[in-house]
Amino acid sequence: MESRAVKQPTRNPGPAARAANRQPPAAEGRARPAGAVTARTRLGDRGRSWLGHHREMAGEAVRRFLAAPMASGMTALVIAIALALPASLQLGLVNFQRAVAGWEGQPQISVFLHKRAREAAVTSYVEDLRADPRVAAVTYISPEQALAEFQQSSGLGDALAGLDANPLPAVLLVRPQDSAASDLEALAAGLRESALTDAVVLDMAWVERLARLTELGQRLSLGLGLLLALGVILVVVNTIRLHIESRREEILVVKLVGGTNAFVRRPFLYSGICYGLCGGLLAWLLVAVGVALLAGPVAGLADSYGSGYTLDGPGPAYLLGLAGGAALLGLAGAWLAVARHLRAIEPS
Repeated sequence: MESRAVKQPTRNPGPAARAANRQPPAAEGRARPAGAVTARTRLGDRGRSWLGHHREMAGEAVRRFLAAPMASGMTALVIAIALALPASLQLGLVNFQRAVAGWEGQPQISVFLHKRAREAAVTSYVEDLRADPRVAAVTYISPEQALAEFQQSSGLGDALAGLDANPLPAVLLVRPQDSAASDLEALAAGLRESALTDAVVLDMAWVERLARLTELGQRLSLGLGLLLALGVILVVVNTIRLHIESRREEILVVKLVGGTNAFVRRPFLYSGICYGLCGGLLAWLLVAVGVALLAGPVAGLADSYGSGYTLDGPGPAYLLGLAGGAALLGLAGAWLAVARHLRAIEPS
């Protein structure tokens, strides 16, 4: 007899069987192959990191500056002396121009009036000149005053006393607002067009001497400033070069781990700014001390001439200009030093 296998009917597995056959999620997670995970950095995080590194490098530059007070102070003092020289010359030029502007010998125009000019017309003409924005002041000298001054200055009082009539006309002394040669010529030409004027005399020799002297001072100040600014940059370049050489091994390690040139350059740039800023502050202090030492003698000299002139010292705007300009020079010097010497430091 043939034995026949009895085919059992297939049944659907129940929920319990399906749960038993299912692998736990932990097993599936352990079965995944391990690999690197890529994450994206947001723009805001990059900006905060960039600013944070700048703050850190600025603080480190200040700490390194204060860690060697003698060497840092000597370098800053050299920068200060180099900046104080052109700054003092520029401030002296400004004080000179202010002193000349209040001096009685400044350019003026002598207007000789017609002898037949009526007094009312002359008075109206003087008022019109005083209202002119190009005119700073007008002084009227009558014929009698002119004759008296001439008698006193010439020593011919007895001879002039015998004259039947006064030969001198009335004179207007016009002090212009601006001492530029072109403006003075234009004002003198306008005065000659008046029907009351007989002659107009303008002392252009004094004006030209003053203009040439002022131009000479300005060019000397500019040339000296450029030359000493170059000296400041060279001082900072040499100082930052020594810093780079002293941190050569540190730079090599930073580059080996992937640090960029901008990352390596940053602390040295802040060191240059620190040297320049301290040098600018010391330069302002030197100029202020110099002005304080000269203020007394200058005031005494002005009093002997009957003037209340005083020296103008370096104010807050001068401080900001010196400190800011010195900081920029320090930054430029540090950039040049890093750009030149950082290329030579590369990991082999």
